[in-house]
Amino acid sequence: MKNNLHTFVVLAYKESKYLEECIKSVLNQKYKSKVVIATTTPNDYITSLVKKYNLEITISSEGHKSIGGDFDFGVSCGNTDLVTVVHQDDIYDYEYSYNMVQAYCKNKDSLILFPHYYEIRGKKKVHKNINLNIKSLLLTPIKITGLGKFKFIKRLILRFGNPICCPAVTFNKNKIPLPLFEYDFKCDVDWHAWETLSKKKGSFTFINKQLMGHRVHDESTTTELIHDRTRTKEDLEMFKRFWPEWLAKFINNFYVKAEKSNEKK
Repeated sequence: MKNNLHTFVVLAYKESKYLEECIKSVLNQKYKSKVVIATTTPNDYITSLVKKYNLEITISSEGHKSIGGDFDFGVSCGNTDLVTVVHQDDIYDYEYSYNMVQAYCKNKDSLILFPHYYEIRGKKKVHKNINLNIKSLLLTPIKITGLGKFKFIKRLILRFGNPICCPAVTFNKNKIPLPLFEYDFKCDVDWHAWETLSKKKGSFTFINKQLMGHRVHDESTTTELIHDRTRTKEDLEMFKRFWPEWLAKFINNFYVKAEKSNEKK
């Protein structure tokens, strides 16, 4: 397996108390990936961690404009074939990048590569709950090796919701277009990106292991957007890309209930 194939780009925003734990997790990898800090909100806290861990930092000249803009900026900061845009609250298991690089070497036609994930609620790692079980079920068609190259399968896994956890995704920079993310979306910016990529030639490569932890807490952007109903509106817009409007509304009414699983229990 070649070196220098993968970069973790850690999106550092303001002053997250979880940032240092996140940095430690991406530095402690079986496959020694490059680690870069990217920020649209430079400050002394971020700078201190950059110096402490001797990391490279890239500061956006345009500042923070949108979530989608930040994600595109993050992808652009990676100069290797593979780039993972890391959300600062999350953690990555020791074998995460090893598995991504290994899967890429077997299928360089991959557009994106991603594993399943677990949730972090407080200090507890949650490997099973209703939300995770539903997402695993939605991903069933792509668990069969080789099916991820077919447009029908790529769109099938997205038709009933977004089962792909954004910070779990590794992008193949040789295959994806930039800009990729929708700047007008606030919550479903990633679902929109996967829907766009599902129409392009190339594979969605799924590694059926829980290899990273996505933190769920009251201050997260997703939780805020659920509370103000932004997510419900954007979910409907996404369902309409796969279904007639009347059916999209019907599905969305049931989907609203699943949003509650993002609330801290």
